[in-house]
Amino acid sequence: MVKKLLLMMMMLWSPTYYWVVSAKKVEASIDNKLGIGKNLSVHCQSKDDDLGEHSISNDESFKWEFSPNVWETTLYFCVLGWERVRSYEFDAYSFGRDRSRCETRCAWLVSIEGIYALNDQTTLWEFFYPWPPLS
Repeated sequence: MVKKLLLMMMMLWSPTYYWVVSAKKVEASIDNKLGIGKNLSVHCQSKDDDLGEHSISNDESFKWEFSPNVWETTLYFCVLGWERVRSYEFDAYSFGRDRSRCETRCAWLVSIEGIYALNDQTTLWEFFYPWPPLS
């Protein structure tokens, strides 16, 4: 109730800003490039939206779409797992980090080296997260 009231007040004070922020959609994707026969388990969620658990075969993708919230605090995190890494959590979308890096498309590539992110501005894959050392 309080959130709705605040949202309505913000819309009245700044309708143009609300329309621009809420109208922008972001497509996020996680591509499995671990190699033939290596499945990737993916479980992504935000504070309000649990996307469930998915098993992704090599060369397949898991995709979802969302609109960043008006408070500029949208965060989606994912837990990944595969034969060498039981559980690894990372931020798949964080408004502060990603609003310019991947404005409308946040693509992630999972390989045996670690996790790469596509930079929309440079169109280059950037190495973001290495896997933890084997124990």
